[in-house]
Amino acid sequence: MNNKTQIIAALKGEFNRWEELLNNLSEEQISAPNLIVALSIKDVIAHLHAWQQLSIARLEAAQWNREPELPQWLAGEDPESEDNLNTYNERIYQERRAQGWTNIRQLWKEGFLRFLELAETTPEQDLLEVGRYSWLKEYPLSAVLLGWHEHHQEHFEDVSAAFR
Repeated sequence: MNNKTQIIAALKGEFNRWEELLNNLSEEQISAPNLIVALSIKDVIAHLHAWQQLSIARLEAAQWNREPELPQWLAGEDPESEDNLNTYNERIYQERRAQGWTNIRQLWKEGFLRFLELAETTPEQDLLEVGRYSWLKEYPLSAVLLGWHEHHQEHFEDVSAAFR
């Protein structure tokens, strides 16, 4: 995917794929631990929503020409730190595990739609230009979109495998 139209289409397709899966599962299936990922689908959606916040912050920063306002769950730490990834994910799980499914799903859905809206309103040149945003270092803003897509794909494969 090397242009805005392709990336947006892939993101919309991923959203629709998740919506179809979630609409076809009972709340019991969504809340039960998944043997493949060791979390419930609810926990996975909460995890995806948390990471959505980072991606949305980056797209908003690009549109408003400022530094991203990082989500609180990062606690001021570097979101790119591979060393802290397990810490971040555990923090997300602990902060959100008591939330109800309806709330988690609504937050995820609203976040996904907000992300799509920001992506669609960002000029293609701003998405594709390498080095345009110093806080992305040598990456174009489109890397945020592609990373988001890959993250959702990865978790979709794990979650949906339990229902095949």
